[in-house]
Amino acid sequence: MFLIKNGTVIDPEKLDMQPFDVILDHGLIAGIGFYEDNGTYETVIDATGCAVAPGLVDVHVHFRDPGFTYKEDIRTGAAAAAAGGYTTVVCMANTKPPVDNTDTLRYVLGEGRKTGIHVLPTAAVSVGMKGEALTDMRALAAAGAVGFTDDGIPLMNEALVRQAMALAAELDVPLSFHEEDPAFIKNNGINHGAVSEKLGIYGSPAVAEDSLTARDCMIALDVSRGTDREAGPIVNIQHISSHGAVEQVRLAKRLGARVCAEVTPHHFTLTESAVLEYGTLAKMNPPLRTEEDRQALLAALQDGTIDMIATDHAPHSAEEKARPLTEAPSGIIGLETALALGITELVDKHYLTLPELMARMSLNPARLYRLDCGRMEVGAPADLVIFDPRKKWKAEHFLSKSVNSPFIGRTLLGKVRWTVCEGRIVYRESDSRN
Repeated sequence: MFLIKNGTVIDPEKLDMQPFDVILDHGLIAGIGFYEDNGTYETVIDATGCAVAPGLVDVHVHFRDPGFTYKEDIRTGAAAAAAGGYTTVVCMANTKPPVDNTDTLRYVLGEGRKTGIHVLPTAAVSVGMKGEALTDMRALAAAGAVGFTDDGIPLMNEALVRQAMALAAELDVPLSFHEEDPAFIKNNGINHGAVSEKLGIYGSPAVAEDSLTARDCMIALDVSRGTDREAGPIVNIQHISSHGAVEQVRLAKRLGARVCAEVTPHHFTLTESAVLEYGTLAKMNPPLRTEEDRQALLAALQDGTIDMIATDHAPHSAEEKARPLTEAPSGIIGLETALALGITELVDKHYLTLPELMARMSLNPARLYRLDCGRMEVGAPADLVIFDPRKKWKAEHFLSKSVNSPFIGRTLLGKVRWTVCEGRIVYRESDSRN
């Protein structure tokens, strides 16, 4: 048995936080209350000054395995996740080969089981991620795919999109969409606006994101009319970044579509001006946009239009990021800084409370993928993060293979002390004691 003493327990479902002790036994939460350390517990953690919350769930990570393991692999990605407080991550399908077949899917599942956390695979929506024909979604779901996505490549065939949505609703699994119409983009990764003009490039305008988001929200609305509205979302709008896209999701939800949306910490923290300071480390798809867009994201996080915070953890080598701005790949790592950015930018600035932040980083992501986690109650899985919400630290050392982040060297608020998965400590801060 395992005792966590003197912590503040956060319940994201009740949006409550109270000083309690927690007992873990046989991989489950066995008690929440006040308990004496009577010497019978195998492990005791003194969580004084710390929050005790459900382990974080990230619905959007790239572990680059198979095919690009010089950037990241499932082992190092899982280690970075545990250091960031994550006990469950959902891997994207754009590997090499892509996860469009059961053999590659089983490889990801097998490698994931070797880590200390839950590594769950999505499968591709289309064969070869070419947007032409659907994968065998039934077989892939039966083999363990928790959802489907061609993330990194937008689906441009409307009939294929509708067919995928209808099948996803039947299978009760979500689809996650990368919403950027390439017809509007000349240079991806940089917002079309004042900064791109200063740099002498065209960039990627918000209409590229807005137009596809509107299309898929309306198709989802049509498909939703024939499904169980009380079931989970069938469409997740990934890494939302623009005011217009937020309004499309808000409208679709109001009309009854089974849609949800995720936002990354970098999109709610930074604007396009970061490109002038950080160069390729601030290049991502969709790009960082304007302050007006950022404020729209913050408001949507507050009112629930945006349901989840996801990292879009996208490792790249230093050599790749050293290329010229228009040639370097898009994306940044995020697993080890996401919680701290949420506390620094959202909680400390009074946009969200700590329980609300946990709902967007644990409970709501778990609900998207129909997972039995993200809850803080007796009988729930013993997947927990224990963190000091007031501790300042500098983002300097990462367990990820890659270090492509504009937050390197930044002082952040909120430090993970321990991460517990299935009742076992899978990460502890180097100076902590249990």
